Amino acid sequence: MSANRAILIRGASGTGKSRLALDLILAGRTGAIAQTLLIGDDRVRLDTRDGRLIAHAVPELEGMIEIRGLGIRRCDFTAEAEVALVVDLAASDAARLPPPERLKTLISGVELPRIPVAAGDNPLPLVLGFLITN
Repeated sequence: MSANRAILIRGASGTGKSRLALDLILAGRTGAIAQTLLIGDDRVRLDTRDGRLIAHAVPELEGMIEIRGLGIRRCDFTAEAEVALVVDLAASDAARLPPPERLKTLISGVELPRIPVAAGDNPLPLVLGFLITN
């Protein structure tokens, strides 16, 4: 994503939201994608501004991410960014060749590109594929 653009990762507990966030941060550090910072792990606050969806860090969780096996750790973060992509983990409508309507979602009146990821699939290649081809 370009500067100040966010990926909103959704899914039930245990579906790999924190893992995907960490994988994207690491990909940004290696140069595979642009530098990537955390906005929030576990929860963020969403609001609309000028027809855009904005994700904000929740103050009590700023800069903290859960890394399975290490616990809660601190990392670089940004306070807010415009949501430019939604990733739904363990999505019941994930398909090998999804119809175009499944690749969009509407949140608070804002239409956004969406990646539905099947349970058990690794979401990182899908997100990186989206970022380098879109």
